[in-house]
Amino acid sequence: MEIKPGLSAYAQNPQEAAESLVSLLDKAESVVPRELRSKTPVRVWATACLKALEGDTSDRILQAVTAAVIGTVFCLSYLVNCYLLGNLGKDYSKTVGVVDLGGGSVQMAYAISETDAAMAPKVVDGEDPYVKEMFLRGRKYHLYVHRYLHYGLLAARAEILKVSEDAENPCILTGYDGSYKYGGKSYKASSSSSGASLNECKSIALKALKVNESTCTHMKCTFGGIWNGGGGDGQKNLFVASFFFDRAAEAGFADPNSPVAIVRPADFEDAAKQACQTKLENAKSTYPHVEEGNLPYLCMDLIYQYTLLVDGFGIYPWQEITLVKKVKYDDALVEAAWPLGSAIEAVSSP
Repeated sequence: MEIKPGLSAYAQNPQEAAESLVSLLDKAESVVPRELRSKTPVRVWATACLKALEGDTSDRILQAVTAAVIGTVFCLSYLVNCYLLGNLGKDYSKTVGVVDLGGGSVQMAYAISETDAAMAPKVVDGEDPYVKEMFLRGRKYHLYVHRYLHYGLLAARAEILKVSEDAENPCILTGYDGSYKYGGKSYKASSSSSGASLNECKSIALKALKVNESTCTHMKCTFGGIWNGGGGDGQKNLFVASFFFDRAAEAGFADPNSPVAIVRPADFEDAAKQACQTKLENAKSTYPHVEEGNLPYLCMDLIYQYTLLVDGFGIYPWQEITLVKKVKYDDALVEAAWPLGSAIEAVSSP
């Protein structure tokens, strides 16, 4: 079960953040057998959007949430949930990679060979290692996992607007003159007098991703000097989730009523070409499923998603990837979301 908005929306009222969880806890209580409720753990995790709030705001929200959750009986958590596909226990080359585009961060996870795992660069103390070893269904896996803070879709908008500073931005739909708020800060968001431009916007997105900066000290990097895990068979079959699916469905090249869609990164660029040529006054009729507050940024979002996949993660523009909203597990369709994956990890751990 999912509700919106997330906890970060309650920066001005942490108590309302705590109260927003009530419906989730009530739902959980309705499905957990009464005799098991006192033994059922509760885990509260938050995404990078909450971390991006200024000062001690995130701490105050978490304190309020913790106070509300203590004494209740359920589980909310994080893990990439390829578990549902039934691939675990097989060779790593038979597993799938996952790219999860959230609001504050984007995360990539895929199984790599033992040889590539041995090549993993050492990280600074306090940072998460690039590779995690996991024993799943009798087999040892080396899992490349990295979370790119500030590069989730909503955070990336701020990064792209920072590049243009207070000037007009060629990623904004023609006719919009306003501001964009993220992480407690406000950024000028005004369309260019010459209109939105796919190529100019792509150039800004590349700067925001720091793709062309010579910060890479490793053999293979994605962007911002981050090791890419070495690539290989575990990355050939990619499932991409969250905002990737949402924008593709809203732009019209993925069926919103289907749990999965096979697309190519180039489809995001093709959709961006149309979006960038659309004036704000016509956007609502052209894209009826896009929330009004997201309309000015549709060109930006689609270009960013293409640039992230192709220039950031090095995925071939015409490689088939799977957009996933739900995954079939036995006879059920299960939401492909990180809280479920974490719950699976929690109950699977010794």
